[in-house]
Amino acid sequence: MTAFTTLIGAAELAALDPATVRLFDCRFDLADPDAGESRFAAAHIPGAIYLHLDRDLAGPVSPGRTGRHPLPDRDAFRETLRAQGVADDTQVVAYDDAGGMFAARCWWMVRWAGHARAAVLDGGFQAWQAMDASQVATPASRPPPPEPRPTTVTMRELRPLVAERKRTLLDARAPDRFDGTNETIDPRGGHIPGARNAPFTDNLTADGRFADRASLRRRFDALLAGSGDRPTVCYCGSGVTAAHNILAMVHAGLPEPALYPGSWSEWITDPDNPVET
Repeated sequence: MTAFTTLIGAAELAALDPATVRLFDCRFDLADPDAGESRFAAAHIPGAIYLHLDRDLAGPVSPGRTGRHPLPDRDAFRETLRAQGVADDTQVVAYDDAGGMFAARCWWMVRWAGHARAAVLDGGFQAWQAMDASQVATPASRPPPPEPRPTTVTMRELRPLVAERKRTLLDARAPDRFDGTNETIDPRGGHIPGARNAPFTDNLTADGRFADRASLRRRFDALLAGSGDRPTVCYCGSGVTAAHNILAMVHAGLPEPALYPGSWSEWITDPDNPVET
């Protein structure tokens, strides 16, 4: 059975046996948490199941202690997947309508739960709507997927690594939030000292699809220039769009970086943590 482990095109998805696929609709709006579910109710890809960012793809928030979207209990998330019919040989496909902004979080979490056959629908719901039936074609054969090895870094683990510059940090937020000049979501602006700005939107082309592998490779090679053999850690505002950069790097054939799930919104809960602007 062909396995997709990073991205899948709309035509490739349409060619798969629906009985072997579990589709997760991850549409969401940070400014209106009910909007994604409303759009799902209005129209979605046949057979899709809606996963809400706050309820299904995040754990309980503890104000002043966690970030805005902490990871849920991993065993509980595994149970969620099983309850939705995800078996060992199921192809999981996540999609949204925001260039993979939220679907990438689902992709990362499915792999974090130990399921290798997980992909993001390239171009999202818009690509599915625009697909012509004549484009459907049998996907090329692919080797069995390797066991996924997503790793995380806690705030406690990250503090000394930041101080000693032992990790290369990539921040997926927009430049104005990274700089601290236009923080619109979190109570404090800036970034973790030493981080490099890597806006997740730069992984995409004008049509909302991911750039090709070679272009993504060049992008991240440039971002990581001079970092030597230091491992990479990806973060963002709350551990959501950081997964987009991880997906892009894995798709480009680069080593998988670690995720700092708490990200900026957790980092600033401790006034002793240093901040750069």
